[in-house]
Amino acid sequence: MSETTPRCRRPPGREARRAERSGPLPDHLRPVRPGMPSGRYQPLTQSDIEQIHRTALRLLAEVGLADATDSGIEIMTRAGCELTGTGRLLFPRSLVEDTLAKAARRFVLHGQDPRHDMEPWGKRAYFGTAGAAVNIVDATGAYRESRIQDLYDIGRIVDVMEHIHFFQRAVVPRDLPDPFDMDFNTCYASVMSTTKHVGSSWVNPAHLEASLQMLHAIAGGEAEWRARPFVSQSNCFVVPPMKFAADACRCLEGAVHGGMPVLLLSAGQAGATAPAALAGALAQEVAEVLAGLVYVNAIKPGHPAIFGTWCFVSDLRTGAMSGGSPEQALLSAAAGQMANFYDLTGGTASGMTDSKLADAQSAGEKALNHALVGNSGANLIYESAGMHASLLGYSLESLVIDNDIIGATQRTIKGIEVSDDRLSFETIQDVCLNGPGHFLGSAQTLELMQTEYLYPSVGDRRSPNEWIEQGSMDALQRATLRVREILGTHYPSHVGEAVDAEIRRRFPVKLPRTAMQPAPAPGVARAALQGSA
Repeated sequence: MSETTPRCRRPPGREARRAERSGPLPDHLRPVRPGMPSGRYQPLTQSDIEQIHRTALRLLAEVGLADATDSGIEIMTRAGCELTGTGRLLFPRSLVEDTLAKAARRFVLHGQDPRHDMEPWGKRAYFGTAGAAVNIVDATGAYRESRIQDLYDIGRIVDVMEHIHFFQRAVVPRDLPDPFDMDFNTCYASVMSTTKHVGSSWVNPAHLEASLQMLHAIAGGEAEWRARPFVSQSNCFVVPPMKFAADACRCLEGAVHGGMPVLLLSAGQAGATAPAALAGALAQEVAEVLAGLVYVNAIKPGHPAIFGTWCFVSDLRTGAMSGGSPEQALLSAAAGQMANFYDLTGGTASGMTDSKLADAQSAGEKALNHALVGNSGANLIYESAGMHASLLGYSLESLVIDNDIIGATQRTIKGIEVSDDRLSFETIQDVCLNGPGHFLGSAQTLELMQTEYLYPSVGDRRSPNEWIEQGSMDALQRATLRVREILGTHYPSHVGEAVDAEIRRRFPVKLPRTAMQPAPAPGVARAALQGSA
């Protein structure tokens, strides 16, 4: 062979083959996908469901809800509610049944990028964040108050997490004491940080109206917003047990008029603001959310509303919330069943560990809750990543770790595909009679290693020697590196600079533009300073 003759290329080595196999798969080949149908775990029997339903109807008809606003009383009595002499609104069974018949079904929750649109009906399961944590817990275990920058950073991480499908506000920006600034900037930071569907909350309808104007600008106009609303309102319209929350109700009305989907959220705490008996707590929650459904449909029949039974749990020794308890998993799974019973898009909560840190307790509680709730048929599973201390603390590192836990849960949702091909008779026959006696290099193994099996992002499966050679890092340390990588490189730019500049001109945006862009290289920064001198 002459020196000018090209050398034959060697087959790619193990690392090259591994890199090729680890590349992104087309959506239809991925082992797990958003919105896979679930429902294999059913803590309630059909008889149980019907008894809870009947009790909820009795509660609405005979106990009713107190403290409705004047506008709420007008809207709901016009629809058929009865106002008692003590000021409670009663909901006749026929009114509730009529509402259930006309309530919205099969509505899409849009992302700013259509790739992230969700179809949360039937028993399709999606996982996302939520909460109102007032603290950030960092990788060292230190707690500090959460800030608007934290909210934006959480959204940026969610934006690239494969198994987290939507982003609802997870922390309260404690550096914004003014209620308008907090409401508006919470929405702003959320929609600027991700193209996935966003959920947010407001305490005043005027704050919501300003946010809607911003959302119109981002969408390209009010008509475009109404065609594809990419933000939903998380609305705690009740104060359990069985009372309306005035400010939230006013915001609820504003959301319906503004074309914004609404999460009707009742969050009674069993043993505190709901009965200690789990069945009773669930019946009360169902009644309260049904009242909200009547309210929404009395304003606008068929408006998109999520059946948000978030049944929380008390540690009865102290009265404190216990978000990581097995009872929490039972109640949230049962809540998913109740929404399925009504054929409504349902939202519930899972993953709210009691642990203060990203430790073994956190992983165990989250994995148990996700396995049960994820397989219950619940559509939208909130609070599923990053949350600690029963909603009081939030960890960016846990957000990355929990992405792995959710992915594993989704793999259990998908289950085992049984077919003539997957039963593998010919493959077994060939390996045993003609092959090496193992399946490691078989064509089927290589074909299925990406589509049948899911691999963790920060979970470690190496041998002890390999693990030691590569630094002996635990999951938290690996997640810390991943967080740094994302926050140092991922700056979403889906909202154009001109639109953002107009929003900043019209409204008091508190998140600096410089916090939403990569830091300039040191040489570039020096040149800029010299040029401005």
